[in-house]
Amino acid sequence: MSQHSFYVHDTEVYLEGRGSHTIVMLHGWPDTYRLWDGMVAALAPQYRCVRFTLPGFDNPTHGPNRSLAQMTTHLRAILDTVSPGQPVTLLLHDWGCVFGYELAMRHPDRVASIVGIDIGDHNSGAYLRALSGKQKLQVLAYQLWLATAWGLGMLGAEGLADRMTQHMARRLHCPAAPQAIHWRMNRPYAMAWLGAAGGLRHTLPVRPQCPLFYAYGTHKPFMFHSPHWLETLARNPANVALGFRSGHWVMLDQAEALQAAVRDWLESLKKLPS
Repeated sequence: MSQHSFYVHDTEVYLEGRGSHTIVMLHGWPDTYRLWDGMVAALAPQYRCVRFTLPGFDNPTHGPNRSLAQMTTHLRAILDTVSPGQPVTLLLHDWGCVFGYELAMRHPDRVASIVGIDIGDHNSGAYLRALSGKQKLQVLAYQLWLATAWGLGMLGAEGLADRMTQHMARRLHCPAAPQAIHWRMNRPYAMAWLGAAGGLRHTLPVRPQCPLFYAYGTHKPFMFHSPHWLETLARNPANVALGFRSGHWVMLDQAEALQAAVRDWLESLKKLPS
């Protein structure tokens, strides 16, 4: 199936597939738009699949460093370009969830449904309370390491910053090729912990009004959602929450199972009363 690309401001956007409904895919750390190759192959026969590398994750980096509000505005511009007349489905992973949820909370009229992978109520008190003391230290350790690497890169120690980033990627069993991982990808961690570009303290609570499919890996040292998140999702019969025997990258560890589950769920939404 043919793919074509175009630019929205400084971001190259890739469009593939057919159908009347558009799915916009946002990846996380330390990935690029290629994370979604398998999902596009599975969904493109029925849906228009849109993906791109998040600003700042490309190398060399193009465009300005964006604040949370500016990132949301940029993502909204992409949505308005690829699907100006209809709301879209967001397919999200990792930091793509953080930015995608924020987009959905700020612009609910532009989002018809959400597929969130392995990141849930990341900014809630319930999530913090669900983590043990050891788990909080584990989160703090890897995220501060990556934020520090970003800071060193900004100070000119780019080689050291890259080595630190690639070291942590190995420790976390990241599937991305080491040579494709660089310190600029750590910018969201710098926003979270160092207040870069205005920080992330003002993200909105993740309370989607649209149907949501949530997939998460069960084989990790800690979760990125609270039990309350799962309980809340279960109150809406249009929502689905599924745990998969995988790590953080469910779309790679359990590719066929996740693809089938997402396809079935998207088809089930068509039967809901409008």
